[in-house]
Amino acid sequence: MSPAPVTRAAGSPLRIAALVKQVPVAESMRLEGGRLVRRGVDLEMNAYCRRAVSQGVILAATTGGSCTVVTLGPPSAEDVLREAVAWGADSGVHVCDEAFAGSDTFATARALAAALRAAGPFDLVLLGRNSIDGETGQVGPEIAELLDLPFATGVRRLEDLGATLRLELELDDGTQEAEIALPAALSVAERLCDPCKVDQEGRAAVPAERLTRLGAAELGGGPWGEAGSPTVVGETRPMDHARANLVLEGPVDEQVRAAVRELRRRGALDAGPGAHAAVAPAPRDDNGKAHQPTSPVVAVLIEPGRPQVAAELLGAAARLGHEAGAVVHALAPVDTAGTLPATPGADLVVALVGSRVAEDVADAVAAYVCEACPWAVLAPSTAFGREVAGRAAAATGSGLVGDAIALSARAGALVAAKPAFAGALVADVTCRSATQMVTVRPGVLPAPEAAAPRPVPPSTERAVRTRGRVRVLADRRNDDVETLARAEVVIGVGAGVEPEEYGQLSPLAALLGAELAATRKVTDRGWAPRARQVGLTGRSIAPRLYIGLGLSGKFNHTVGVRAAGTILAVNTDPGAPVFAHCDVGIVGDWHEVVPLLHEALRSGAVGPGAERPIRPAPSERR
Repeated sequence: MSPAPVTRAAGSPLRIAALVKQVPVAESMRLEGGRLVRRGVDLEMNAYCRRAVSQGVILAATTGGSCTVVTLGPPSAEDVLREAVAWGADSGVHVCDEAFAGSDTFATARALAAALRAAGPFDLVLLGRNSIDGETGQVGPEIAELLDLPFATGVRRLEDLGATLRLELELDDGTQEAEIALPAALSVAERLCDPCKVDQEGRAAVPAERLTRLGAAELGGGPWGEAGSPTVVGETRPMDHARANLVLEGPVDEQVRAAVRELRRRGALDAGPGAHAAVAPAPRDDNGKAHQPTSPVVAVLIEPGRPQVAAELLGAAARLGHEAGAVVHALAPVDTAGTLPATPGADLVVALVGSRVAEDVADAVAAYVCEACPWAVLAPSTAFGREVAGRAAAATGSGLVGDAIALSARAGALVAAKPAFAGALVADVTCRSATQMVTVRPGVLPAPEAAAPRPVPPSTERAVRTRGRVRVLADRRNDDVETLARAEVVIGVGAGVEPEEYGQLSPLAALLGAELAATRKVTDRGWAPRARQVGLTGRSIAPRLYIGLGLSGKFNHTVGVRAAGTILAVNTDPGAPVFAHCDVGIVGDWHEVVPLLHEALRSGAVGPGAERPIRPAPSERR
């Protein structure tokens, strides 16, 4: 049974549940034989969950309400409950039983939803936007679906209006203002508030009676754990690149020349097709029409306003359709009938007419899955795609693999390659369910090559019911989510490069065709859009060449570039951490190094490009 709607005045008590997860400390992660070592690894509360606890405590205090913290995990996970209670939460609920071992995100969401029913009711459920060991961001939408709650992600500002909350949301490449009706579930952004953090002594002082344990028998018949998980993890492999750690010495001009020679030797300056090769088109007959066999269907969720992402997914669906003997359906949310987006490669367009709000679209997608039983559903790994796919998967009991970076069909199954543990591993994941669902990182799949115009595919319409629980007030986009993922060369800047100095990087960026990335300090100061943040709580990228300027190279940033082909670092301090994570290091001031590097590369005929000024997005300046 889902929570009953509430009507409350602003400032009246809020009953809040904050969901937390215990994860390995990222710096302590290590691999043996391609597997993550768990024994003896330091554990801590997930970074985003710390904000959920902190915000829950704040809201409980300001409204005279209560904050209950809930976690699912082994006995050691009690520590994160103790930390949350020591921070100010009223109580903790530990969902702990061997029966929960091996839970995927859906099984986790089912267990947590059952625990929330048992411990509630609650007006508000808060959780972190994602966990650093999984990065899927889909547990929140799945819990919201199971509890029939509206959901919003990436909350960085919250105003209590009584029966509703007014939110500012930090999305993939912009912000959104929205109102959401209570009761509701929210995932929180890193910038919402200060994190919950309590030392070991404070955690140990929490009285045992403030904590409650719930086992599988108390939550119902299940199935739980691995038995209740519709996804299966197969082969895993490490993603780490061994770094050469060649730190140069001597006059800066000599270091620059030596660095360019080493970059050439490594092939880091050789532009090529990279990972973005052409995708096989969908099979068509002699008249140019798509084959329509009685065959499986690969459905693609089209996110409004992201044509490049849609083209990538449709290209992947066409390739999978060719491998699996399937046709491609494009599921396109539109406000009114007759306004279809471009859907290159689709054999049929299913217009979802009436609303583009994620929870409304998810209802329509779930109904489509139940009726059409597609072989696979592909969605973008964006805020919109994760909510729609997460809710639809929970509603239909379908397996959902989040944040995939490669797709293939093997023996009739869809295999999704998914990174985990801050990019240390890639795992091949499959689904047991009749419909296999995947969210895919924008920019990592090859976009189809331009082809001769084809007939407009036939279309059909499905009405979308509007619940009206989430109201979008304004959208602001300041970047494109796939830009960094697709870049072959990236220049990363730290706080040592002032925004007024970004123009000094433009000639080098133009010559190399490079995009700009940034550390968290830079995006926190509003010097660059958050979509350009690389690191543990930002993006993971894999360019052919990464150039780090004005950054110290702490783990939280360098973990986001561990898959780069070659890393060139520039820092005035020969003992800077960045030199332990690079292939080539120049000890010098970037102000001096960048012009010398530009001239050395230009004279070596790297290939001129149109000079593109690099500057921070005005909407992000503070």
